[in-house]
Amino acid sequence: MTAPDRYASVRYLVDDVQTAIGFYTTHLGFTLISSAAPAFADVVRGPLRLLLSGPASSGARATPADATVAGRNRIHLVVDDLDAEIARLRAASLSSFRSDMVSGPGGRQILLADPAGNLIELFQPA
Repeated sequence: MTAPDRYASVRYLVDDVQTAIGFYTTHLGFTLISSAAPAFADVVRGPLRLLLSGPASSGARATPADATVAGRNRIHLVVDDLDAEIARLRAASLSSFRSDMVSGPGGRQILLADPAGNLIELFQPA
């Protein structure tokens, strides 16, 4: 079990837990903590613990009607070189970018979707 003061946890509902594990560990630098696939797994990156809940998990039980699909919420991953990350992910044949790169006073960002459609913001501070 993970210590609650060590990680902030976010639950993502996924269609296929094993596919999600591969996506997050292979492409985004997460480490697998535990797997009870096909129902559930958790992966970590720094202080973020991502709970990957498949259709058979208790976390995927019915929710209010307005919360049954992935929303505009997303995890936010800081990267040192956004251009290099985009090139690396495209070289790995990922075509799941959901936005163009956006620049603002705080930095640059791009949105990527995991295999289940959950959003990930890759962000490079200014």
